[in-house]
Amino acid sequence: MNPRISILLSLVVASLVGGCVGEPSKEPPIVPIRNMYNQPRYDSQSKAPFFEDGRTMRPMVEGTIPREADPEISHATGRTDDDAEWLLEIPAPIVERMGGMAALVERGEERYGIYCSVCHGDSGDGRGVVALRADAIGASAMLPPTFHDERLRSIPDGQLYAIIKNGIRNMPAYKHSIPQDDRWAIVSYVRALQISQASLGETAMNNTEQEQ
Repeated sequence: MNPRISILLSLVVASLVGGCVGEPSKEPPIVPIRNMYNQPRYDSQSKAPFFEDGRTMRPMVEGTIPREADPEISHATGRTDDDAEWLLEIPAPIVERMGGMAALVERGEERYGIYCSVCHGDSGDGRGVVALRADAIGASAMLPPTFHDERLRSIPDGQLYAIIKNGIRNMPAYKHSIPQDDRWAIVSYVRALQISQASLGETAMNNTEQEQ
């Protein structure tokens, strides 16, 4: 091989290897092919002579609302419009929009099976597969509570909705995964679980009293 070619190839290999060292540097990187580094655009809050008002950022179109915003703010937060207290019940417009309470509970059962049962269990007893695994490895501090605890039976529907949306303690927020109406649907199904389990418990208690 020609010595010059050998030297040239050696230099190329050395430069490639040297470029892979990964040493930190305050200098900007050298980008031979800049592609979208240089764009014919305006930055946010900069001047734009194209528009009559000179603003780059355009005013919102009439009727625009923030993501997940609801004209009835209580539907989105679980609190009254004046933010004074939790909503005691699922808002009637939500029930109507979902096709009635039966349809709402049915939808909630489906969503609960997807998002909630893995931790809280199919019956809401807090013994889902994740909880069982946590118990098996000694991470009992991570176990979710049962929905049949008196404390969770008595909290307002709006507070239960807010927990689903924003999370609490070890439970993550589901506001990015579960749409607003589906959160209310899950609340309705949790209430149905609580009622069904309460009925079973009361029946068992009554039977015990009768036997005595």
